[in-house]
Amino acid sequence: MADKKLPESRCDFCAYYDYDEETEQYVCDIDLDEDEMVNFLSYSTQNCPYFNPYDEYKIVEKQN
Repeated sequence: MADKKLPESRCDFCAYYDYDEETEQYVCDIDLDEDEMVNFLSYSTQNCPYFNPYDEYKIVEKQN
C-alpha cells in the first residue's frame, strides 16, 4: 500500500496566520466572537470559511 500524503494546510497561505512571539508558534489571528468560533472549529483547515489569501502586492497597492 502506498502512503497517502496529508493535504497541505491552507493556513500557511492565509493573511490571518501569524507568528506569536509569546508562544513561539504560528496561530490563526482572526478575531471571532463566540458563535463564529464554534463554527470555525467545526471546519477543517482545507475548507476554512475565513481563508483570506495573503498577498503582499495588494497591501502595497493600498499604501500607494
